Amino acid sequence: MTVTVLGRKLPATATYAAALGLSLILLLAAVAGAFWVAQQQHVRNQSLRSAVELRTQLRNTLSALQDAETGQRGYLITGEERYLEPYNAAVAQWSTLLPRFEQIATSNPQLGADIRRMGVVASDKMNELTETVRLTREGHHDAALRIVRDDRGKRDMDEARAIVARVMASEPADIGGNLSAAERNADRLRLIVLIAALMLVAIGALAIATVRQGMQELRASRDAAEAANVNLLDEIERRRVTEAKMVQMQKMEAIGQLTGGVAHDFNNMLAVITSALSLMRRRIERGESDVMQFIDGAQDAARRAATLTGRLLAFARRSPLSPGVTDVNKLVGGMSELLRRTLGEQIDMETVLAGGLWKVYADVSQLENAIVNICVNARDAMKGGGKLTIETGNAFLDEAYARANPDVSAGQYAMIAITDTGAGMAPEVVARAFEPFFTTKEAGQGTGLGLSHVHGFLKQTGGHVSIYSEMGVGTTVKLYLPRTQRTDEASAAAVKTETPMGDPSTVILVVEDEERVRALSVASLREFGYTVLHAANGDDALEILRTHPNISLLFTDIVMPGMSGRVLADRARQSAPDLRVLYTTGYTQNAIVHNGVVDADARLILKPYSLEDLAQKVRAVLDEKQDVKSE
Repeated sequence: MTVTVLGRKLPATATYAAALGLSLILLLAAVAGAFWVAQQQHVRNQSLRSAVELRTQLRNTLSALQDAETGQRGYLITGEERYLEPYNAAVAQWSTLLPRFEQIATSNPQLGADIRRMGVVASDKMNELTETVRLTREGHHDAALRIVRDDRGKRDMDEARAIVARVMASEPADIGGNLSAAERNADRLRLIVLIAALMLVAIGALAIATVRQGMQELRASRDAAEAANVNLLDEIERRRVTEAKMVQMQKMEAIGQLTGGVAHDFNNMLAVITSALSLMRRRIERGESDVMQFIDGAQDAARRAATLTGRLLAFARRSPLSPGVTDVNKLVGGMSELLRRTLGEQIDMETVLAGGLWKVYADVSQLENAIVNICVNARDAMKGGGKLTIETGNAFLDEAYARANPDVSAGQYAMIAITDTGAGMAPEVVARAFEPFFTTKEAGQGTGLGLSHVHGFLKQTGGHVSIYSEMGVGTTVKLYLPRTQRTDEASAAAVKTETPMGDPSTVILVVEDEERVRALSVASLREFGYTVLHAANGDDALEILRTHPNISLLFTDIVMPGMSGRVLADRARQSAPDLRVLYTTGYTQNAIVHNGVVDADARLILKPYSLEDLAQKVRAVLDEKQDVKSE
């Protein structure tokens, strides 16, 4: 194997060996030269350190003499020992300064005479100061002053200052010479290092000639990947911080808007109820019986308050759901006539139902409310009339859609699309459409909770809602409900008919810790013809159940001090397994509501409820018991 050098082919092994040997020799020479230069620089550094030490010694000596003289003068004038503090400090320092003069003079031949003379002058001055202090302490103040007036001490100080000045005057030349020498040594060292570097480059070139290009590419790829990774991490962190700030701002804005909206609407409803009750009281006290208008007004305000509470719970995903397997086509078809009456004659409504639509697992009444809310909004957007289309279909939301909409999971959904030909919404309105109490309607024409209720219900069900709108064209709201594989059929929504009545042979036990609520519940059930017993807590209720085995229904609040309604029902059924139980509560996160869903074996009516709702629910629970017996 050969290599080409200056146009001549030479044996590769011998050429590499010769080049490597020459490079090593030159490298050793460079190392030796660097060592020699470093040694020379060390000598220069020692000289420079000695010069610095000399000047420091002289400055410290002069400073000590001046401090000692200051303390001595103060003591001679006042006679107070505290003035000797500078003197005492200088004497203590002097014991370490004096032994160094001979050593420094020996290491600095050029300045040796001045250094030795400085030591003599400084010693004489210190002796003079010590003598005057001693005489003053012994009471010979006049003798001490004669020594001071002799001017010998002044001459010593003047000579000391002159010596220091001469030494200091030579400092720039000495330092300059040392710096020049250091610079020359640095130039030599740089030259040697350059030569050594060239030798190393030559040696390295021989070793990596065949892999250099590959290594360069590998390093470039690695550096690019690292840079991209760093940039990606920085971008992720910036986005995370920005998103966190935006989420916090949105939360604060939503809380402010929610608080203001709730206060406004509830204050209006409470004003109606309070005013109606006050007017009723005044007229009844006067013996007048024309109070129905006030009763109707108070009931209407109470119903609106209950609806508002329900929508708030749905928005917060705290509304208790009673889901079942639901045929969306059947539900939409069954609502068509109701929607036509609600929307009015100016709205042309059409339903397009897909074949083979997947079943969903959802709360029928909540889904109906969501559809009605959207349809009413659509009607309000079509001021002069228009067309409303309700369409169903199967939909698959893929991973790309889920990434673009983090609040939804990829999968199969049954879709309900509600499209109107109204005025449409601007993008900024669409972005805020699901915020609580946000509305574009005029004051008094909307609470701003309709779409937020829809959004909360869909999220609680595991679904998704989206809005597409164009100004002047119309709006489409799509509801996505997750497909279910359950096979049990959803029970049909209860149809309200006339209020069902009971009979005295049916005994109901009411358990409620709030006295006024308990009294009204008892009076309501007695109004429907039932025989009613009541208790304020679980222990009293168990005692009544023991003494009245003919009780058919336990109507109990869930959240009570001590024993909860769920515990009470479980204990009661230990001795009366056929006892029917109807729960009531105004708090949705409790013993029978888990993850927003009512337990399958529980029957619940939410506070506040109307007399008609209570009668319907009680009748349904009692009839359920009769169905079980008939089996």
